Amino acid sequence: MSVFAPDSLSLNRKLPLWYQVSQSLRASILGRSPDAPLRLPTEEALAEHYGVSVLTMRQALKELESEGLISRHRRRGTFIEAEARRERTVRLLGSVDAIVAQQSGEDTTLLDHGPAPVPAELAEYFGTREVVGYRRLRRDRTSGEPTNWAENLIPVAVAARVDPAVLTRMPMTKLLRDEVGVRISRITDTVEARLADPETARLLEVPLLSPILHYTGVTYDETGAVVDVARIRYRGDRFSFSVTVENVSADG
Repeated sequence: MSVFAPDSLSLNRKLPLWYQVSQSLRASILGRSPDAPLRLPTEEALAEHYGVSVLTMRQALKELESEGLISRHRRRGTFIEAEARRERTVRLLGSVDAIVAQQSGEDTTLLDHGPAPVPAELAEYFGTREVVGYRRLRRDRTSGEPTNWAENLIPVAVAARVDPAVLTRMPMTKLLRDEVGVRISRITDTVEARLADPETARLLEVPLLSPILHYTGVTYDETGAVVDVARIRYRGDRFSFSVTVENVSADG
């Protein structure tokens, strides 16, 4: 029986390894093609793939099992739960793969793209540079219900290397890193509660002024230049916000 092939991962030794592995594997699972195998490689093979210990891999798999994304069967192996309901928690712990996982696992429609003015509140990131905007609507794969809509503002020089069609099957962060070759150094995130404006209410099919989670993510390359500002509106009745703080030292 063929097995599922997860994406590769560059580990950050400053973050918990099990968490990075779980988020990378989660992103691979949620972003898989419809005809991808459901059987996962063995713990040992996965550990070798990610460059971690079997114990670390086991902890990562336990996290995904608790979310209902995988099931583990004695003697049979570990399998992706194809119809499992996706967890809708926005989790932020500092890894790029966590952001990719957050954005994966839904059917995406590219609404439009093209030259866009820089909003006044984002001028500090772009200055007078021209940008290209991309707007996408995401729906739950099972119910077809709209869950969030996103807009990304990208410098023109970077946008010249972006294939818009790829955005229907890959989050912008993953596209910039894996397809365009941008070396991402960091992403700063802000999540706040807002009320649905007319456009958000229409796209997400919720009442006007209903609560939403408004996410802003600013992505920087290794030179410190902003390569993407993402603004995502999540339905308040489908998402929550969670931050994990790790105790990294006794003096921390």
